[in-house]
Amino acid sequence: MTPAPVHIAFTVSAEVADALKDRRPVVALESTIISHGLPRPRNHEAAKEFEQILRDAGVTPATIAVLDGVPQIGLDADGVRRIAQEDLAKASVRDLPMLAASGASGATTVAATAHLACLAGVRVFATGGLGGVHRGASSTFDESADLSTLAVTPVTVVSAGVKSVLDIAATLERLETLSVPVVGYRTTVFPSFWLTESAFTIDWSVETAAQVAAIMRSRDALGLGQGMVVANPIPRHQQWDPIEHDRVLIEALDAADAAGMHGKAVTPFLLGFIVSASQGRSLEVNLDLARNNVRLAAEIAIEWSALGA
Repeated sequence: MTPAPVHIAFTVSAEVADALKDRRPVVALESTIISHGLPRPRNHEAAKEFEQILRDAGVTPATIAVLDGVPQIGLDADGVRRIAQEDLAKASVRDLPMLAASGASGATTVAATAHLACLAGVRVFATGGLGGVHRGASSTFDESADLSTLAVTPVTVVSAGVKSVLDIAATLERLETLSVPVVGYRTTVFPSFWLTESAFTIDWSVETAAQVAAIMRSRDALGLGQGMVVANPIPRHQQWDPIEHDRVLIEALDAADAAGMHGKAVTPFLLGFIVSASQGRSLEVNLDLARNNVRLAAEIAIEWSALGA
């Protein structure tokens, strides 16, 4: 009788596995920002740069994607090339079983990356911006799975807030309802991705990466299973010009309405419009804030490792 095939749920690269075994710092990186968020060939350069920032800090990068049906925590050079050059599906948590069963490939969103990172034991994750509640969600119910996933996934996500195309107030309310803590890094004002500040404050802030690691340890000791959002604003001198930002955002929202965009098509339309209307300036800010988040995530991972976690 032929034995049933063994299904591999996910794989962890030797580099990441060794670091986790030795309790050395590891930071997860998503692949959607590379595959869908940046143009070619800049995306391949950025993917390699993000990993190098971590290595230069003494931290092991764990870029995550689904390749040929297998979720992979930590990519080799060819895997990084594939997420940058191939046309991959955008994969959230709900898509993982279908990709695995069909042997297809996908770039993981914040939600899917956090889920897979947690399965492997990686507890710190750097991204650009968190997904959130979309404008008009009271009638469309359009809300990112990033929020509900973080409610049950104890991973610390470093982000520059959420993109201003989303409903920031509603996003913060949902995070509160889901008991996902939001901690500002050296700020009590929630950032809005391209801009250092939004109109909304947050209750808790920290001054050091060590304080973030201490909160993580306390969360575990209390038996809490939620993740945590570390809101890391882009430095003011690197933010997009607020006047231009506001003008382009209004133009983008009006264009989406005129085109009859709705559902999943809205955000990609808005972001594409914004990059074009800003003549690429929004893209450069996107890269700056992502680098900034990777650096902070490295510091947090180092402090988390120093706690013996």
